[in-house]
Amino acid sequence: MPKRIPFICFLITLAVGSAAVPAFGQALLPHPLQLDSTQMEKTGLSIAEEAAQLARFRQYELALPRAELATQLAPKSFQTWALLGSLYIQTEELEKGVAALQQAQNLDPENASILFALGSARFQQENYAAAIQELQAGLKLKPNVPGALFDLGNAYYKLNQFPEAVAEYEKAYAQEKNFWPAINNIGLVNYEKGDIEGAIQRWKTAVSIDDKAAEPMLALAVALYTKGDQEQGLAMGEAALKLDNRYGDIEFLKENLWGERLLQDTQKFLETPRIQASLAQNQEAPTPPVMSP
Repeated sequence: MPKRIPFICFLITLAVGSAAVPAFGQALLPHPLQLDSTQMEKTGLSIAEEAAQLARFRQYELALPRAELATQLAPKSFQTWALLGSLYIQTEELEKGVAALQQAQNLDPENASILFALGSARFQQENYAAAIQELQAGLKLKPNVPGALFDLGNAYYKLNQFPEAVAEYEKAYAQEKNFWPAINNIGLVNYEKGDIEGAIQRWKTAVSIDDKAAEPMLALAVALYTKGDQEQGLAMGEAALKLDNRYGDIEFLKENLWGERLLQDTQKFLETPRIQASLAQNQEAPTPPVMSP
């Protein structure tokens, strides 16, 4: 985009251009610059929109300073603070993100989306109890939001409150029948509890919803292999890793909430010669873009 003259400088330029040139030796009287607060807010919101457009294309380094400026020009707008908080979280500045979102929430206490964003931020801070509190508050204002129910389930899952987690996952799936991550995570709970058959059925359902979803496909492959159906498990594992080779990384699986029992079985699965060969073959394949929930 073309360079813009800073707002204050632009006003000063106008003021200087319209003023009479003083005579030599004439004293200059102080003349405070009057700023139009309404115009400043409009400008701030306009800049916030630019920042939001950049964020949609993941150009966070360009979006962030615009969002910061937008909050200065429109400090009473919850939209500018909410945008800034979201960008801080995207760039992993979690403390700043929470502070900005709290400012947005102060300005608009009945906005469920801000509470959902705060819940997500608290989850990333590993403050799961606070995440539950924020998400529940948001769901009181706006019930039956699949993504928020799913996030709430994840927070319960991290606290090993498995019945509560499954209840929220089931609510999320009831609201959106194509929402395979909820079914996938019920499978994660089942596996950690030793219900391998229950996990297999959940992951089969998730794969039937989206046959390009690598996560439930790999989890199903590991479960089948561990159960004794090695040929089907290996074939399915190869297909899953071809779809997304990130799932061959144990740390990545941890980030996706895979539990200890499943991780141990997956480690053995990944160490098989056939899967090792598949990982090597896929190593140079482009990594799929991260999709927003």
